[in-house]
Amino acid sequence: MKRITLQIFLMAVFLTGTSFGQTNPNKENLDQDRAAVLRILESYKEALQNLTTEGTLELFAEDSEVFESGGVEGTYQHYLDHHIGPELGHFNSFRFSDYTIEVKVELPFAFTTESYVYTIGLKSENGGEGKTISRKGVATAILKKTDGEWKIVKMHNSSRNNGKN
Repeated sequence: MKRITLQIFLMAVFLTGTSFGQTNPNKENLDQDRAAVLRILESYKEALQNLTTEGTLELFAEDSEVFESGGVEGTYQHYLDHHIGPELGHFNSFRFSDYTIEVKVELPFAFTTESYVYTIGLKSENGGEGKTISRKGVATAILKKTDGEWKIVKMHNSSRNNGKN
């Protein structure tokens, strides 16, 4: 009888996907992970709106990959040095509106989709009024939790004309 009880118990453990020494994420832990992922993306968005890249390198994994509008930008460090960093110096403003985000956590990964309208105020090259660009954008990101810390490992951004240029 004890052997049958033990077999039933072990089968129940196997079928529920749990095992000794392993913890399943509960709703509270998933909510905390979701909030942490949202903070990472919010920090990135706030930095861009403040026309800075300060503190953004720490949001990305060292071997991250960035893709933008059909181009492979390389690691975030490369993107920072050769694209977004220098580009921000030509802006008077960078604002997001109509922003929505979806986050799906499936440990150790999180998958996000952001949609928005961004409006960039460009600096004038000849002292006149600068140009304003408004575009609809979407971004997807994959984040990975390693040693309790979330980092962006892949990010893809694309945009199209918003009809307001």
